[in-house]
Amino acid sequence: MDWLSTVEYWHWLVLGVVLVILEVLSPAAFFLWLAISAGIVGILLLANPDMAWEYQILAFALFSVVSIAVWRMYLKRHPIETDQPTLNRRGEQYVGRLFSLEQAVVNGHGKIRVDDSTWKIEGPDCGSGTRVRIIGVAGVVLKFEIA
Repeated sequence: MDWLSTVEYWHWLVLGVVLVILEVLSPAAFFLWLAISAGIVGILLLANPDMAWEYQILAFALFSVVSIAVWRMYLKRHPIETDQPTLNRRGEQYVGRLFSLEQAVVNGHGKIRVDDSTWKIEGPDCGSGTRVRIIGVAGVVLKFEIA
C-alpha cells in the first residue's frame, strides 16, 4: 500500500475525467456524482498536499454518498416531466381506447386482440362483437367496461 502514499491531486482529477467518460457511455446518471466527488478530492488535495491517503479515500466516499443522496432528494421534489408519460408502459397506452371483442368474456375473464398482441382482459361478461373501453391496467391484465 506504499503506492497510495504517492497519490497526487491530478490522480483524482484524472479519475474524475474517467468517471465522466463512463457516465457518457452508461445509460444511467450515476458515475457523474462519483466524478464530481473525485474532482472535489483532487481540489482538496491541491489545497492540502499533505493529506493522508486514508483521508482522501474517506473524503471521496463521503462526497460520493452525499452527492448521490442530495441528487435523489432533488429528483424527489422536482421529478422529470415528460411529454410521453406512458412511453414504456404499454398497457397504459390503451386506457381510454375502444375495441370490439373477437371472443366472448366469460366469468369476467377473456382475451382481446390489440394491435399486434393479445391481452388478458377483466370486466363484465359480454358476447363477441361487443364494444368495450379500456379503463385501467393491473399488471398485464386490461380492465374494461362496456362502451
